[in-house]
Amino acid sequence: MTIEPQFNPERVTAIDDAIDAAIAARKLPGAVYHLERGVAHYQRAYGKLDYEESAVAVTQDTVFDVASLSKVLVTAPAVLMLAEEGKVDLEAPLTRYFPECDGSGKEAITIRHLLTHVSGLKSGLPAKPAWQGQTAALGLACAQTVTHPPGSFFRYSDINYILLGLLVERTADMPLDRFAQERIFAPLGMRHTGYRPLERMSAAAIAPTQRGASEPAQLPTAHGDLAPGAPLQGVVHDPTVRRMGGVAGSAGVFSTVGDVARFGRMLLGNGALDGVRILKPESVRLLTTVQSPPGIAALRGMGMDIDSPFAKRPRGDLYPVGSYGHTGFTGCILWVDPQSQSFYVFLSNRVYPDDGSVVLPLYTQLGTLSAQVVRGALQ
Repeated sequence: MTIEPQFNPERVTAIDDAIDAAIAARKLPGAVYHLERGVAHYQRAYGKLDYEESAVAVTQDTVFDVASLSKVLVTAPAVLMLAEEGKVDLEAPLTRYFPECDGSGKEAITIRHLLTHVSGLKSGLPAKPAWQGQTAALGLACAQTVTHPPGSFFRYSDINYILLGLLVERTADMPLDRFAQERIFAPLGMRHTGYRPLERMSAAAIAPTQRGASEPAQLPTAHGDLAPGAPLQGVVHDPTVRRMGGVAGSAGVFSTVGDVARFGRMLLGNGALDGVRILKPESVRLLTTVQSPPGIAALRGMGMDIDSPFAKRPRGDLYPVGSYGHTGFTGCILWVDPQSQSFYVFLSNRVYPDDGSVVLPLYTQLGTLSAQVVRGALQ
């Protein structure tokens, strides 16, 4: 646990109490939290890897499946990097890069539409009939029919970011996980971050996210591929990304609270950290300020959430509209406020053992309490 003098200890204790209460209520087995403004920071681990009495305690170095944080830690910045290099045109149609996706209204989809979730594509790829691999995923994505004219309707869609991840691979001429490692994680010193973590570390270092049902399910489930009682520990929780081999633009990244904090610090550094530039300031602007088409009420950057229905809880009651961030299905948050030059990170495995726990009220508490701590430091 680390407390800097600039943060009011009583207000920081309120954050601890909120997370501890959620663990006591079995909303999540364990978590890590980080709050930062300038040199002032607070970081702590809570709970255990699972609910067993003998379970190992979570530490500040525990690795978590960060789910859809992958979209803003890797995919969106990667597309913007390639745009800086002239390899991707953000206003170009999807079919320039994927001619196989032509038809069924998709010829009007642009890269901007995909980044801001206004493509008109459905939320996710179908699981049936059974399929495996990136080629199959691309075929399914290209087979989709748009439900609304592109640019006219907001729907958060994993298909958008699956296509964007494949776009990175096609235009950078390398696998997405290699691009992420060489162009983002290694330069930023995010030493514990990456796809398919079991290739680099023991499962014991990673928080589990799911356990296979001990009894046959009465109805099909998203995790029917898991053996009875078998835990997911170091294998991506998202079943679509599992079918894609663990690497996708929509999910698949595993990370630690300290590494995600380095990414947040880079954003507040306008694209640079410790003398290393990852993104140009203009790319940071596109990533983090409103880029949604006119008439769309849900405000998104080219990656970050600003004021969509998904933003209201992690933003809390005090951070202003204009702060930005993202969440992950497994129970993760990165939220950044450029006005106060602060951010907070929350990583958990609230999906263990059966992804039935709801922690959205905790998100609101964390957003509000984090802003209160920062305001106290500014007063």
